[in-house]
Amino acid sequence: MPPTTLDHCVIHVSEWARSNKFYTEVIGAELVQRPAGWAYRLGDKQLNVHGPGVTPAEVARTPVLPGNSDLCFEWSGPIEDAIAHLKTHGIAIDRGPLQRFGAKGPGTSVYFRDPDGSLMEFMSYEGMSR
Repeated sequence: MPPTTLDHCVIHVSEWARSNKFYTEVIGAELVQRPAGWAYRLGDKQLNVHGPGVTPAEVARTPVLPGNSDLCFEWSGPIEDAIAHLKTHGIAIDRGPLQRFGAKGPGTSVYFRDPDGSLMEFMSYEGMSR
């Protein structure tokens, strides 16, 4: 089988302006205009976004709803910097820092919420043995 990589995943938001601000300023995504709505690009990966005015293709058995996503983003640097970044933007930390295991092995994570209540995580691998 040929190797595969993640291309995109889908989230749903209830309000464009609020979510666009959160995903660009807090998560660091590039805002990409689509024929209807927006997408959030992170390097060579993308969050396709269902929201007001978007009619998703009827492919998913159960379409994603606002607030029911769970996403982890790698934080490049110490987790203390991620905590400071969230505080600067007025984002409450739900849990953490906690030791977790991600795609690159052991790391340290903090958990928080997007404007619709979806669970977000910043994970730092800095200082961890792999």
